[in-house]
Amino acid sequence: MPSLHDAARGRILFGGDYNPEQWPEEVWADDVRLMEEAGVNSVTVGVFSWAMIEPRPGAREFGWLDRLLDLLAAHGIGAVLATPTSSPPPWMGALHPETLPRTEDGALVNYGSRQHFCPSSPVYRRYAAALTEDLAARYADHPALTVWHINNEYCTHCWCDETAGHFRRWLGSRYTTLDALNDAWGTAFWSQRYDTWAEILPPRRAQYMRNPAQELDFKRFTSDALMECYTAERDIVARHTPHIPVTTNFMPLWSGQDAWAWAEQEDIVSVDVYPDPTDPHGGQYNAMLADMTRSQARGPWMVMEQAAGPVNWRDVNHPKPAGLNRLWSLQAVARGADALCYFQWRQSRQGAEKFHSGMLSHAGEEGRTFREVRRIGAELALIGAEVSGTEVTADVAVLHDWDAWWSSTQQGRPSSLVSYTELVQTWHRGLWESGISTEFARPGGDLSAYRMVLVPQLQLLGDAAVDNLVAYVRGGGTLVCGFFTGVVDTDDRIRPGGMDARLRELFGIRTVHEWWPLDAGATVGCDGFDGTLWSEELEPDGSAETVAAYRGGELDGLPAVLRKGTAWYVSTLPGPEALRGLLGRVAADAGVRPVLEGLPPGVEAVRRGALLFLLNHGRSPAAVELPGRYVDLLTGEAADGGVELERYGVAVLGDVRA
Repeated sequence: MPSLHDAARGRILFGGDYNPEQWPEEVWADDVRLMEEAGVNSVTVGVFSWAMIEPRPGAREFGWLDRLLDLLAAHGIGAVLATPTSSPPPWMGALHPETLPRTEDGALVNYGSRQHFCPSSPVYRRYAAALTEDLAARYADHPALTVWHINNEYCTHCWCDETAGHFRRWLGSRYTTLDALNDAWGTAFWSQRYDTWAEILPPRRAQYMRNPAQELDFKRFTSDALMECYTAERDIVARHTPHIPVTTNFMPLWSGQDAWAWAEQEDIVSVDVYPDPTDPHGGQYNAMLADMTRSQARGPWMVMEQAAGPVNWRDVNHPKPAGLNRLWSLQAVARGADALCYFQWRQSRQGAEKFHSGMLSHAGEEGRTFREVRRIGAELALIGAEVSGTEVTADVAVLHDWDAWWSSTQQGRPSSLVSYTELVQTWHRGLWESGISTEFARPGGDLSAYRMVLVPQLQLLGDAAVDNLVAYVRGGGTLVCGFFTGVVDTDDRIRPGGMDARLRELFGIRTVHEWWPLDAGATVGCDGFDGTLWSEELEPDGSAETVAAYRGGELDGLPAVLRKGTAWYVSTLPGPEALRGLLGRVAADAGVRPVLEGLPPGVEAVRRGALLFLLNHGRSPAAVELPGRYVDLLTGEAADGGVELERYGVAVLGDVRA
């Protein structure tokens, strides 16, 4: 199977989305000149070019793309060639309105933007396949082609009649019989029993709350329906070019795609990463997305998009302070990225994204943005051969699961203040601030390589996943589990006792009498810390140690944190400092150590292969003590016993001598 390593060939791929069709052709020569100056060796082309290639049904206008790819090849710049199927041309919506998606209210989503297609539409799929076939056949042997990029940011949802029929077929395959579906969905509640398959619809707008099991299955179906679109195009290009790796870009923490399942269908796992430059936790968020994507890729991965400066879709779009683009870019490389790309190369002068930054901003080649891009390109050239293809290892895994996430968003839950993604980020932050390397894993996956496994929250856990966690602990692993976990099965059915019985035995809990969610801003006193967001009325079975008890209120004296052997249960959310301390204590007991001891606040240390990356996320310089002799590959200077990092500074240290 082709890989990112094959495409990179011992380098870090560096570049971005290139949309030359927005510019007069005489600009192209200037583009490639500046690309060479910036060290760009890869650009993504064709993402939104469907109307340029097929201006009317069945037409093919490849001449401009021929000239573009020839120009790139002549200058040694590789092409990540996209199938432009994420944005159908206006003629498709005008001639075939049935290809347009409908909202859950039944309203038509018209063309005039992007992603305006129904994934279940056979007409859309037929046109997309025909265009992909011709694109792959024409450029299969082109020397510029290095990677196939299918579609772009699959994020379309649809509730139309075509989707309804597709949903029914998907359900038929999953359940076989209506009796099985009625049981899984609990349709005895509110007189929802289905007598024929034709009665079943997507969860459209309803009078009151909708069936949560139906909504869960529709989310599963939507991910699968989009994947059918992806695999159809992937199979076409793979048939023409079995030696060229294929990807499609995930959006960070996008709920609409089960990225674990999607990653198994990709040669390269790629993601679009856009931390907010004003977010004080932006560096940790960037690290978390890198850890998650690397785990899905099971090795090196690709930043398909990031911003060189401001974006255009926040309420206030702040530019990146000087040095932050470089810091976050090299942080991604430190955490396993072998490709570093931007949206986009040249900032647009027209259209909805004309205020979204580019590598080459409106200020041109003399602008600060391009100067910083040029520096990043030069530094990637210095370290590429040393870092490309190397691994990042970790002793700790955070469990993350789309079914559990989807289940946690249903209406009628105990607290709408509980956000699955915020919990994942909060727990990851506790490890990141402690300097502990982390990966992500599926609850049913192989956990044997990890000394410690964290479960911030998994409301839904299937039987196999529960058995996997129990076996992990029985095998000597350390498990730390957050509140409201193991509450429902895969059909979103509540487990007796308020938690799966096997987990209750694992943690020493006889029963969960009540869940006690907290109001916004409220806290509950515990031994040594305040709990936030949530608490639980637990009855222990006498086999576990109460590490911390609730103090005051209705739960006074009841356990807040339980420990039974190497299994820990945390029934509230400790504040950031308390959570960091708890996770650090458990990690130390499990034999997990930080990458580098004694780091100043805001400095991150990551080992990738034989290299040690030091990254200063602070706005002031920082001095880092080192346990040996190193050479900074970025400067060529020795770093014996210590190194000084400027504001947002980075050092890449190699040639370790004890």
